[in-house]
Amino acid sequence: MAGNFWQSSHHQQWILDKQDLIRDRQYDLAILSEEEYQKIFNFFASIIQVLGEQLKLRQQVIATATVYFKRFYARNSLKCIDPLLLAPTCVFLASKVEEFGVISNSRLITTCQTVIKNKFSYAYGQQEFPYRTNHILECEFYLLENLDCCLIVYQPYRPLLLFVQDIGQDDQLLTYAWRIVNDSLRTDVSLLYPPYQIAIASLHIACVMLGKESHKPWFAELNVDMDKIQEIVRSIINLYEMWKSYDEKKEIQALLAKMPKPKPAPQR
Repeated sequence: MAGNFWQSSHHQQWILDKQDLIRDRQYDLAILSEEEYQKIFNFFASIIQVLGEQLKLRQQVIATATVYFKRFYARNSLKCIDPLLLAPTCVFLASKVEEFGVISNSRLITTCQTVIKNKFSYAYGQQEFPYRTNHILECEFYLLENLDCCLIVYQPYRPLLLFVQDIGQDDQLLTYAWRIVNDSLRTDVSLLYPPYQIAIASLHIACVMLGKESHKPWFAELNVDMDKIQEIVRSIINLYEMWKSYDEKKEIQALLAKMPKPKPAPQR
């Protein structure tokens, strides 16, 4: 994506302060622990990822949809909108903003039904996907309003490609770091740090995993706030630590039952 990150709404309005983020989550964190909250967001990030893959979207579109999802709940409780409705709405909006092309309404709903039935039955059992096109379109207006129509999202993928080029093209390093950037979407770092810092942190973890000591001088010469890079690294490592002991298939039904929910709409 062209344009200047530093002059963008992403930088000026959507790099949030961690204390503000915690404060805005107080309602949900009175019901859920911090870890339970993160596990729920992991689950819906998986739904967005699988939906995107089934719809054959580029990773950039999936990443933008995930950031929209996180931004909405950074300012709203889970009880405002059912995440199962917001997830496909974010995918629908991101596909248009990233100029992938509009997904037809019927294809989106059909794909949601198939994905929930075939890939996430461990969470929803025999429950059908309950929403229709009119729900998605209504939710899209609400999402746009809450995002302040700030729809351009800068992702770490472009800076990552440039950094790997600068280090000396290394396909194995790029593959590992790219996956780590994907994983970072399941943490809060996209809300708290600029994308170039997330790219550097992902590269740093990839170098450690691959034992690439020879790249140390490249990191030493960077003119960046290394404390911030270490904070991002810690967030991503914490995610990996959580995954080691977390069995989503066994735990997620109980977490979804505990999650704050919207009041059902009055019957007409």
